Amino acid sequence: MINELSEKYDLMVPRYTSYPTAPHFNDGVNSQVYRKWLQSLDPATPLSLYFHIPFCDEMCSYCGCYTKIVKRYEPVSDYLNSMLQEIDLVADALPARFKATNLHWGGGSPTMLKGPDWKLIIDKLRERFDVPEDAAIAVEMDPRTATEDYVQAMKDAGVNRASIGVQSFDDKIQKAINRIQPYEMTAKVVDWLRKYGIDHINMDLMYGLPYHTADMLAKEAEQTISMKPARVALFGYAHVPWMKSHMKLIDEDTLPGAEERWAQYETAAQKFLDAGYLPIGLDHFALPDDEMTEALEDGVLHRNFQGYTADTAPAMIGFGASAIGQMPQGYIQNVSPLKKYRETIAAGEFPIERGFALENEDRLRAKVIERIMCDLTCDLDQVCEEFDVSKATFVPEMEKLVPLSEDGLVELQGNTVNVTETGRPFVRLVAAAFDTYLESGKGRHSRAV
Repeated sequence: MINELSEKYDLMVPRYTSYPTAPHFNDGVNSQVYRKWLQSLDPATPLSLYFHIPFCDEMCSYCGCYTKIVKRYEPVSDYLNSMLQEIDLVADALPARFKATNLHWGGGSPTMLKGPDWKLIIDKLRERFDVPEDAAIAVEMDPRTATEDYVQAMKDAGVNRASIGVQSFDDKIQKAINRIQPYEMTAKVVDWLRKYGIDHINMDLMYGLPYHTADMLAKEAEQTISMKPARVALFGYAHVPWMKSHMKLIDEDTLPGAEERWAQYETAAQKFLDAGYLPIGLDHFALPDDEMTEALEDGVLHRNFQGYTADTAPAMIGFGASAIGQMPQGYIQNVSPLKKYRETIAAGEFPIERGFALENEDRLRAKVIERIMCDLTCDLDQVCEEFDVSKATFVPEMEKLVPLSEDGLVELQGNTVNVTETGRPFVRLVAAAFDTYLESGKGRHSRAV
């Protein structure tokens, strides 16, 4: 039955880190619109700040991120100076000095920064924002370029959470995806983090990579568990060579099919459950005392462009090339070309390329999709009442879910949608039933499982 489902629902759907999703952003949201959105923010609004570092030493073949390969530090240093100017541009536009409760660095690889850069950035942020002592300050790390001195510099800057990219510990797979990172290398970085008191450690694994098997995933899950991360993300590899040309370097004949991908996910997931981790949404696992688990239990787990998060800040400001922000009014994305990013900021303008201004209908559906993705359940009557719309609003969507209900992926009770444990890996398909933009975005999404 499970194998039949994995084949039947081997479809292309969004990951729903936003709604509407990024392919539907448009150029109607520009620098002037963004300035107005910033100026109208309530000074009591806590902010989440995201910083994109789009540089790596070399390109991993599986990577879906926006990044550039550099062999000199000058481009990174120049970029950092532009980012510091962007921080000033944003802070100057805000109507007051705001509190920043969550800071997150992603990439590319933030590990491309030099140790002293962290003091430079944090000093600028503390100058322009109120960064409380208990702020969550998280950094994505590539163990291949990390050093002990670098970890100490992170700690001195206040970093208290690290997210380590692993993907796979298997030698054959590492060669196939151009990411040589032995287990011992990762374990050493974990030891350094704990030595300097950065105890909140996340780790990323992938299934569905070239040559991957369920037995490999079982071993990789055990190796990950041995390092006792607080959270684990188990992502399915999204092969989209029409969007990321470097993925053409991966031989498609080596990629596992839908049935094998399912077996890999199930095998690794069971290992984490047996080790005491609790399932979070689609593809995360967390220890019982982790903030993410507590957020799930309290009904305040969220999903944004970094994935699942316990961050409850209602506004997220993105800094850096291609960075995406989320305001009460809608979404904003910066330009991607580094030259255009630097030139726009040097001219004193926000480097906005596109975005999406939300209507009430978008917010309504975003709420439903986020609750389904996070809680695996949604009381549609309650959401309709919150948004003051008819309780018959989602009749067509409930009809779309009937086939999934017949296959045991969801239970439909009145106007409540409950995703079953069997349906957990298919939760994106359930969310997709409420996506009115889906048809116009086909061909730009990844496989559902």
